[in-house]
Amino acid sequence: MNTHRKITDPAQFGRVAVVMGGSSAEREVSLDSGRNVLAALRSRGVDAHAIDGIPALLDALRAGHFARVFNILHGQHGGGEDGVLQGALESLNVPYTGSGVLGSALSMDKVRSKRVWMSLGLPTPTFVALPRGADAQTVHAAARQIGFPLIVKPACEGSSVGVTRVFAEADLDRAVELAARYPGDLLMEMLIEGDEMTVGILGRQVLPSIHIVPKGVFYDYNAKYVAEDTQYLCPGLQGAAEDELRALALAAFDALGCYGWGRVDVMRDRQGRNWLLEVNTAPGMTSHSLVPKAAKAAGLDYEDVCWRVLETSFREGA
Repeated sequence: MNTHRKITDPAQFGRVAVVMGGSSAEREVSLDSGRNVLAALRSRGVDAHAIDGIPALLDALRAGHFARVFNILHGQHGGGEDGVLQGALESLNVPYTGSGVLGSALSMDKVRSKRVWMSLGLPTPTFVALPRGADAQTVHAAARQIGFPLIVKPACEGSSVGVTRVFAEADLDRAVELAARYPGDLLMEMLIEGDEMTVGILGRQVLPSIHIVPKGVFYDYNAKYVAEDTQYLCPGLQGAAEDELRALALAAFDALGCYGWGRVDVMRDRQGRNWLLEVNTAPGMTSHSLVPKAAKAAGLDYEDVCWRVLETSFREGA
């Protein structure tokens, strides 16, 4: 399958809708990403226009206003990262960036992602899926099964939304209460103590890894999008260890049926073992975001990345 077709003339893209914002919990991050992407594409001569959210996008597409879509929505339930937008675009026969229905839906659902990886023997932390509204007895039994410390988070959110690190049973109920503020089921998993790593994928190019060193105890929402003191070491590893991590990231990406571009988040424990956490199929493109940082280390500037991502809308046979 041709995953990268070099486009040299911006007119070949036609009129491009950069869809951003939406109604998910990650709306503000998406708007920030979208403004940056829009400016980058326009700077390279692409006829790109901002559209806020899925309903407005679909109206514009049905009216014939756009030739293709650059999807920079984040999250689910009005974010364009869960397969719903992809299905709508497929039905309208409109090309778009990034993963299709299957890859988007699987990646958004961390429980099902992990089940796929486990079936293939890919390493991911031990976990228990908790149905929404699970009683306290079920929650505490799951925690004892996994053991402390552990992580509690919504099964289908991104950007560290609703995530709590739990070191003692006394803090468990509060963590579940926070995660339950978001739609869908919950995920409880073993906390891997070690280094936070991430690997960007652009076409079939696996970018250098990044070792994230937050000032606080872990890489939460504030560290991702607000703090100026988070350190990003790129490449995060050297030699065979770097090669192994990048190969694992691509295997995880492919296992979920992902396409075009994305970012794979990994924990590396104190023994040097890698543990898959999740795949992001429409990663952030803000000033703090990781894919642009990794791409820069590979010799690609921000505008190059946006162009390359837009090229992923040309699938085989398009």
